[in-house]
This record gives sequence, C-alpha cells and structure tokens, in this order.
Amino acid sequence: MKTFKIGGVHPSENKFSAGAPVRRAGLPKQAVFSLYQHIGAPAKPVVAKGDVVKVGTMLAEADGFVSVPVHSSVSGKVSKIDAIVDASGYRRPAIFVDVEGDEWEESIDRTPDLVTLDRHPELTAEEIVSRIKAAGIVGMGGATFPCHVKLTPPKGTKAECVIINAVECEPYLTADHRLMLEKPDEILVGVSLIMKAVGVNKGYIGIENNKPDAIALLTEKAKAYPGIEVVPLRVKYPQGGEKQLIAAVTGREVPAPPALPIHVGAVVQNVGTTFAIYEAVMKNKPLFERVITVTGKDVKNPSNLLARIGTPMAQLVEECGGMPEDTGKVIGGGPMMGKALMNLEVPVCKGSSGLLLLSEKEARRMEPQPCIRCAKCVDACPMGLEPYLLATASALRNWELAEENHITSCIECGSCQYTCPSMRPILDNVRMGKTTVMALIRARNAK
Repeated sequence: MKTFKIGGVHPSENKFSAGAPVRRAGLPKQAVFSLYQHIGAPAKPVVAKGDVVKVGTMLAEADGFVSVPVHSSVSGKVSKIDAIVDASGYRRPAIFVDVEGDEWEESIDRTPDLVTLDRHPELTAEEIVSRIKAAGIVGMGGATFPCHVKLTPPKGTKAECVIINAVECEPYLTADHRLMLEKPDEILVGVSLIMKAVGVNKGYIGIENNKPDAIALLTEKAKAYPGIEVVPLRVKYPQGGEKQLIAAVTGREVPAPPALPIHVGAVVQNVGTTFAIYEAVMKNKPLFERVITVTGKDVKNPSNLLARIGTPMAQLVEECGGMPEDTGKVIGGGPMMGKALMNLEVPVCKGSSGLLLLSEKEARRMEPQPCIRCAKCVDACPMGLEPYLLATASALRNWELAEENHITSCIECGSCQYTCPSMRPILDNVRMGKTTVMALIRARNAK
C-alpha cells in the first residue's frame, strides 16, 4: 500500500467521533466574521452598521488577487465593525451581525438534488474558477489558501493531475471522513469540476486505510466518473501534507521552496474544499458553513457539526455536552498542528476543522531536558531536515544557519516534537525561526 518514504510518525488516532453523523449546529445569537479567514490580503467590508443582510449576502469583498470575499452565514442586522481576537491570537477586524430569523438569498439552490457536470456543458474552465472565487472558497484543511489562485497555474507550468486530500491524518478529527460517507456524489462532481478547471483528465482521491468504509463507498461511486481513482494509503502522519500526499500518490517529489506542487504537475485540494466547490458552482452557494469536529477524551458527546461561519466556539462546546471540568486546554484544529485558543468566543472560520478539548493532564507540558543526540527528530522529519539543528539555530537567533539548512521547507507538522524523548520545544523554536527567516527573505527580495 502506498505512502510517503521519508520520516513520519504514528500518533494514537483517537477518532471518537468517527461514527457520529453530521448534525446541524444551532444558529448563534450573534455571528462574528473575521476579515482574515484566508491567506493573503484581508477582505474589504462592503456593509456598514445598520445594514440588513441575508444568508449568503456578501459582507466583504476580495481586496486583490490573493484574497476572497466573506459572506454572511446568518440573516439579521450589522451591529458593528470592530476587532476580535481570532484563533491565531491576534486582534483582527471583523463584522458583527445580530441574528434575526434565517432568511437566505434567493439565488442559492437549497434543493437536495444532485447537479452533475454533464447537465452543464456550457461551463468553461474560466467560469468554474470565477464562481469559486465569487463564493469565497479557500483551502478548508487549515491552510485557507484561496482556491481560485491554486486553480490558476503560473505561466510556464501545466497541471497533469488533480489530487484530493481525503487523508485526515490528524488524530481526533473526523469531519472529512463523515463528509465522504454522507456526500460522496457531490464530492465526485466537485472533483470533476476541479479537473475541468485545470484541464486534466486524471483525478486521484487519497484516503488512509483507517477509513475502509469511505474507500469502499467512493471506489464504487467513482466507477461512474471517468478519470477519477481512489487511492488507499497506509496510515502515517503527516500524510495529509501536500508534498507527502503527492509523493505517496504519484511518487514525485516537490523541490524545496519556492517550488510548488504545480511544478510537478499536481493540483491538490482538500475533500471539504471539493464539496464546497460543488456547492459554489452547482448550487450558487457561498462558503458560509462547514463541518467541524468537536471532540476530546472527556467530551460527553463527540460530534461532527455543520456550523455556520461566525458561530462562537463556546456554543459548539455546549452543543456537545459542555466543557468537561478538568479541561486544561482547547485546541483549534488537531493535536499535532492545531493551536491553543485564548478564549471560546473565537468564531468558527473557513479553516476551522476541529475543536479539541484536552484535560489538564494531557495539556501539561513536561519540563524539557537536555538533548540526548538520539536523532529521533531527524528520523521523524518528513521533509528530511535536521530539526534539532534548526531549533538550536532559531533559539540562538542564527538566522543565516537556519536558512542554510532549509528551515523554510519545514511544514510545521510537529513530528519532531512528538517523537523527542527529552520533551524539547523543537517545533516552537523552528516555527519562530521559519517566520523570521521568511520575513528576512521577503525583505531581501524587495530591495
């Protein structure tokens, strides 16, 4: 069975919510929409205090090519444009909407009918990309990169295949798994749309073999979609990383930055993003809701919730049985790449894939000990780097040494820190160093 060759670890899966069907979360009393829900330039408000909006109304427009609009997930009145502390811990501008009813824009097709590509032969690649951009679709696996940018390859490059990331290798998270079981046909139409948008006739859906039900279902359904192949993958973290997935599925290695997946002919999209693309193109539905896993060992009712963007995380916790008494930390995302939230008023955003509640014992960091030179972090690194060296160079602020040793190639998967027997904060230091080195490179290139 296929997998990537370099590094990787095997953390406990803890997929407690895998058997929980997706259920719709309740509407919030007030929805808060960050203007920083994607990589690139923040969206620019097009509404003002007092404006009345519906579900699907544009609240903020894209402000540049690498940017996307933000749409309301609720109906009601704009109460203010202010700032919030988002999942990153930074204060960001946001639009606040007081919820009144649930009135949708009439242009959105709310019927459950499947709309296939053969019913719309008039759809050109340009029109597909245009609809994706207008709907505000971003990468929903966590990276939040604007989809229309990925589907517009740079000059001199050509796509050869589309790869759908349905791996969901992060422990605990099951949103993608449930989506595949409940919306397989819509996902396959979404794959067809992406393939047409980039002009290829081959699409792969990579799924780890701890999801045999999803593999079997999509394999059977894919028989009706020429050119689409389901690829079972051996369980290994971080197989959901773009470069690792490309290596596992095609055997091709993406060179170091600034090289991109398109340089080896691949366009990669998350499976949740693929479903959102189907809804955007075929149903005229902007991205204003998503499936998010709320889970943890002590959570009363681990769930997969279809939540409106802008819903406070506190509400989702309450809908899953409330906060366990011994909760020590709440993570936005999974335990490997997620980040601790400063408070539960943080709203659901386009990249919110999970909410993980850790107990005091699980959340407590052990006291770091001296490095014992075991090289486990080197063996675990899926990028073939030397994490101990990069962490030390970053701690000593030796940015030249960090750059020389390819710190910008780090995908921040956390495999190094996970495997370290001395409990050293390797990823923390490398992440800080990578951010600094990338800023120095940008400043140098701007001269």
